[in-house]
Amino acid sequence: MKNPVSLYQRLRQNPLLWNLTLIGAVVLALAVVAHVAMQIGTRHGARRTVPDFAGMPLVDAYRLARRSDLDLKINDSLFVPAYEGGIVLDQLPEGGVEVKPGRKVYITINSFRQKMVPVPYVADRSLRQAKNMLEIAGLEIDELVYRADMATNYVLAEYYGGKPVTATSHVEAEMGSGITLHVGVKGGYGTTVVPQVVGYPLREAKSRLWELGLNVGQVSFDEGVDLLHRKDARVYFQSPSAERSAVLGSKVELRLSLEESKINNARSEAERQARTTAEVRIREEEDCREESAADSDPQTEQPAHPNDNFFD
Repeated sequence: MKNPVSLYQRLRQNPLLWNLTLIGAVVLALAVVAHVAMQIGTRHGARRTVPDFAGMPLVDAYRLARRSDLDLKINDSLFVPAYEGGIVLDQLPEGGVEVKPGRKVYITINSFRQKMVPVPYVADRSLRQAKNMLEIAGLEIDELVYRADMATNYVLAEYYGGKPVTATSHVEAEMGSGITLHVGVKGGYGTTVVPQVVGYPLREAKSRLWELGLNVGQVSFDEGVDLLHRKDARVYFQSPSAERSAVLGSKVELRLSLEESKINNARSEAERQARTTAEVRIREEEDCREESAADSDPQTEQPAHPNDNFFD
């Protein structure tokens, strides 16, 4: 075994080897220091379990987050009337997940009140235009009331909270409120075709029904679909079904779920039934047109007996 002293002396006598040795030692020392600093900075091995903040007032959520060495950030706010203002509605990551200390947890809280928006004046416009204007304003249709008028599918009057909305009135409503529209229909009676809405979120399903002059009837959600996640649910049942004829202003019942397989299966079956129903409806309409045309043509008198035309 070589004497360390003699090895040190030999290195000192060789400048090149000595410098290389110093460089290697410095690099090694820096690597060790960086590794230790990284372990300390990232708190290697330290873990925290994210608490479940849902349903908790914001002040209590902040207090619990500090105790858990987590950083709470408000990412969004919604207005759900069933909850008090400032209540935590949702979070990411979810409760029970293990994360490193100092991790940001993004939460959605319930607003203290719904935002107020001006109600646009939509009378004297087509139903489609009126619907689009209300949706852009953050409102929706509460009910379509059809009245006899030459201007079919044009809005005759507009009401909010039972009071008329005029061109000069400056009415505000909570975002998401419903507006009643009185719509014209020639002769006081008209029909439309029920659209296919299975597979659509509630908001889109409503929009398609209103556009074709139909009202939204009973809306129900599967068990387990809470208020916060209703926006993610989709229609799996509608009545009447798609492609059937319906009187303008009729109601369509909707049921919604969060189960993907249930929704996809229902949509495939609904689309198949809709194709069959459309074929039957189109044939019936063609038969009605042919009968109508035949009834409107003058009938040629038929001879009472074959011999009546004998001398012709």
